[in-house]
Amino acid sequence: MVEGDSSPKKNIVSDVKNSANFNGSSDLKKKIPIDPEKAGVISEKADFEGAIENTGYGLFHYALLGVCGLVSTSEEMDVISMSFILPSAECDLDLTTQNKGWLNSIIFVGMMVGAYAWGSVSDALGRKKVLIVISFMNALCIVASSFSQTYEMFMLFRFLNGAALGGSGPVIWSYFAEFQPKSKRGSMLSFMAAFWTLGNLFVAGLAWLIIPADIGIKTPFFVYNSWRIFLLICAVPSFIVAVLLFFLPESPKFLLSRGQTEEAIEIFRTIYRMNTGKDKDLYPIKQLILEDAQTLKAIEANEPVTENKYISMISDIVENSKQLFVSPILKFTLISITINFTFHIGYYGLMMWFPELFNRFDEYARHHPGVTAGVCEVTDYVVNLEAQSEKCSGHIESAVFMESLISLASAIPANIVAILGMDRLGRKFFLVFSTVTSGICSACMYLVINKTQNFIISAIFSGVISCGNAALDCLITEIFPTNLRATGIAISMVAARLGGIIGNIVIATLLDMYCPAPTFIVAALLIGGGLLCLLLPNTTRTPLS
Repeated sequence: MVEGDSSPKKNIVSDVKNSANFNGSSDLKKKIPIDPEKAGVISEKADFEGAIENTGYGLFHYALLGVCGLVSTSEEMDVISMSFILPSAECDLDLTTQNKGWLNSIIFVGMMVGAYAWGSVSDALGRKKVLIVISFMNALCIVASSFSQTYEMFMLFRFLNGAALGGSGPVIWSYFAEFQPKSKRGSMLSFMAAFWTLGNLFVAGLAWLIIPADIGIKTPFFVYNSWRIFLLICAVPSFIVAVLLFFLPESPKFLLSRGQTEEAIEIFRTIYRMNTGKDKDLYPIKQLILEDAQTLKAIEANEPVTENKYISMISDIVENSKQLFVSPILKFTLISITINFTFHIGYYGLMMWFPELFNRFDEYARHHPGVTAGVCEVTDYVVNLEAQSEKCSGHIESAVFMESLISLASAIPANIVAILGMDRLGRKFFLVFSTVTSGICSACMYLVINKTQNFIISAIFSGVISCGNAALDCLITEIFPTNLRATGIAISMVAARLGGIIGNIVIATLLDMYCPAPTFIVAALLIGGGLLCLLLPNTTRTPLS
């Protein structure tokens, strides 16, 4: 607001109404140049897009990318880490095959609960506060799980770990997107999605370095060996993120949706100073145009938007959830739920089990040197071999870690392509290309006859599915309005976690009991779900609603 304005509420209401009735008026036709020193008339009023454009693009946004990217890295590390831990933890925790399936899946159960709860709370209380709380909670639960000596305690802390992780996904994507101008939003969201790949690579490399090593302590009453040390180190990024988030501001888009224009302008000024190196008082925008109808209604009724926010939080959560299932948002909600469900059955149904498949091929090759065999034949042999053996072995061949690392590294070029092309080719192109290609890869896994072919198919699948993951994150983040964004993403991610549970338990069970089924089921779900995105609006280079 302009300093000295004696009636801020009246001006805010006027700006909202002018914005709502805008039909080409000369007041808003004047484009606000990004560089205020350039010649031309500069308006002191702007909506969110104009305000964020005038901050420039520089140091602040890259620092934001680093912190938010580290959140994504730590999230993926915690999810994927279990696939490397299970063989080593088998003896310590006295695990059966069924126990392993639930340990792989319990984190997704927690994430289903956490995604909706934290996403809804962040739409009521703000993004930053929630991110700090869940980052600390996540780190503490990982540390506690590393000290757990029983299967039951380990399950409990993995569930709580998942409950924290479930919040980081929807909240961090909303938070990061709400600082991005429309011209760069797709490429920067794709850039942040690439941090998932870094998380995969880091956890695979860390597992390769630590788990096979004979380190730690072992007593009759307490064991703290290599896989527990591996878990402890995986908690470090979450602690770092929790501290770094204190130095970042609240989302200005969220503040505007709550009618807090003065706070939002102050954040824009700070961003302007960091990006340009100029005094923040030179920031050209003095007044923000609100576009949120609910904010306008509250202001006109002389109701403070921010007072009693804790008391009204529950009603806000319920109201936000209801709005997601009312037209016209209902269509977006149902499609995003379906796409996330089918996509993540394929993503986690295969990605989480790649180390296990590599291990099975190695096991078969040791007993049948030079003999070719497909996935189903190898699986049948290894399952029967384990059933006949009474000896517990927590050893994993070093080659398994190397193959997993290389397979996951194939996502790097795919992420680069997504970053460069997301704002040019669009979200839908990448999502359809990814799901169709990864679906074909899934079907082709039934046809492989040796370890090399399995490795190649796995690498291609890892690359294209990572590209699709970036496109899906962009699309789902952008289709929901600001006041519903985190809740909408959260409900979509609940469906994604349910897909992860089914992918880990049902698909893995079918792989052992009726091998041809899972590869073709995953193929059909990936392709069918991906094509549904064609029914969603085009959000490429469009303002956030």
